[in-house]
Amino acid sequence: MPVEITETELLIVGAGPAGASLACFLASHGLTGIMITSAPFTAPEPRAHLTNMASTECLRDIGLEEECIRAATPSKYFTHVRWCNSMAGEEYARMYAWGNDPARQGDYDAASPCPMLDLPQDRLEPILVRWACQHGFHVRFDTKFLSMVQEVDGYVVSTVKDRVTGSTYQIRSKYLFGADGGRSKVIEELGIPLIKKQGGGIATNVMVKADLTHLMEQRAGNLHWVLQPEIDAPAWSAAGVARMVRPWKEWLFVFMPALDSEPFSGDKELLTTRCKQLIGDPNVEIEIGGYSTWYVNDIVAEYYSKGNVHCLGDAVHRHPPTNGLGSNTCIQDAYNLAWKVAFVMKGLASPSLLDSYSAERQLVGEQVVAKANAAFQDHMKVISLLGTRESTKEERVEAVNELGAATPQGVEKRARFKSAMEQTRHEFQALGTEMNRRYVSGAVYLRDEGPRPESAGDKVLDLEISTYPGSRVPHAWLNTTVPGKQISTMDLVGHGRFCLLTGIGGGAWKEAAAAAGRELGLEMKSYSIGWRQDYEDVYLDWARRREIGEDGCLLVRPDRIVAWRSMGMIDCRETKLVEVLRSILSR
Repeated sequence: MPVEITETELLIVGAGPAGASLACFLASHGLTGIMITSAPFTAPEPRAHLTNMASTECLRDIGLEEECIRAATPSKYFTHVRWCNSMAGEEYARMYAWGNDPARQGDYDAASPCPMLDLPQDRLEPILVRWACQHGFHVRFDTKFLSMVQEVDGYVVSTVKDRVTGSTYQIRSKYLFGADGGRSKVIEELGIPLIKKQGGGIATNVMVKADLTHLMEQRAGNLHWVLQPEIDAPAWSAAGVARMVRPWKEWLFVFMPALDSEPFSGDKELLTTRCKQLIGDPNVEIEIGGYSTWYVNDIVAEYYSKGNVHCLGDAVHRHPPTNGLGSNTCIQDAYNLAWKVAFVMKGLASPSLLDSYSAERQLVGEQVVAKANAAFQDHMKVISLLGTRESTKEERVEAVNELGAATPQGVEKRARFKSAMEQTRHEFQALGTEMNRRYVSGAVYLRDEGPRPESAGDKVLDLEISTYPGSRVPHAWLNTTVPGKQISTMDLVGHGRFCLLTGIGGGAWKEAAAAAGRELGLEMKSYSIGWRQDYEDVYLDWARRREIGEDGCLLVRPDRIVAWRSMGMIDCRETKLVEVLRSILSR
């Protein structure tokens, strides 16, 4: 009996944040395909939850920002991260997080028109899957990817299994995308090497329903590290984190292991006891939901693509949830990849353009994995000062008490604790890590540039505002001469097309952009920003951030990355733009 074969241009394996967002971004370019997942439905647990401003910008580009904001938890509920003895008990320390520090509000406002969101995965995934399906993608749940073969003509034949009927069939596609998570079968089939370092053990997630409203008015925050030196806790739960899912009644309790500990055995009674200990109020009734375990990984793929197969998300970068970078990196992988696939499939670019995906995003993946694991180790320094590394209860309690001692040892330990706490700002206030991009690839035109200037600030904490090619286009609020609703520079660019930004005296650039677009068959938009131009630079922020003369220009890619710039007006503008675009698109 012949094997059933389904034909499609695009096949995505995985329907989590990486796969589902890729389907959305591809669909926004008018492309259609099939997305499969072995799961029977979208994520039932909250899993990833922080959606940073850079990722929200990607969703804003296709009109999903407002729906995501409505589904997210308001920022007043995740003002802080805390370290405490229990949810009801003594607090050791707290820190402003996720853009809520009043001293840094201006930095975050300057970075993006979008907010930081706490949007758990079980609410984000349905939004993405629904939008993708409404715009031409088909999703097949309970469908397991088994194997693949790349044919000589470049097409990929994937064998999949319907987990409901038990039958197997094949899907033949022009492109295959491996977004199938931390146990990626697609990566395994491709034989892409993984760079692995020693991980940090096996952690345990527990879904908990408990009404803590009476406790939280003075404890607002979405992450609460619970450290209890007076308790001889099982090694699999040496430290706990209470993560707010829905204020203040739904929680995800995360138990972090001691070094070289065995994973949780499955003892539900013990699990309930540990959850009650974390809360610290015997009058609170709790309901334990499901639990799961996960590895504290330190893994990144050497490269992301092979032939017509491209991998993204946790398939290629695996790390602890510190810094909240996981689903954000997934979404941004997809945003970077989608426009390139679309341009190649529409004949607007050579397939070589797709080489820039791995060139640009693999380095980001390396940095994200390193940063998340460094932040995890920063936490270990904090909690070790609170006694978690001591072997006996008496030693642990004494370690905490010493922080309040009026002794030379107490002074020295408080200084170390302050230093360790300060270092955690690199997780909870990591604006630079979240927003800064420095892409170098064939899809960035650097022949007219000198060496990139070094950033003067802290690369983790500080936003780098730059129009050097390979950077995110800077955000600035604009308006029209007769004021209406303000608009960001980020809203002028993107939308699946190249865009040219210029200013007073730059009208010839707009004419050249239109001519270059006609010659190459590209949709090109162009805008002039300044006094009585298409848009007014009402706060003069754009003048401070553009780094080019008024009659210069920025050429911005569909993913809002500066592709090339001219510091001022030049001769042969159309010829230059065509040259630059041909180079970027490998034409």
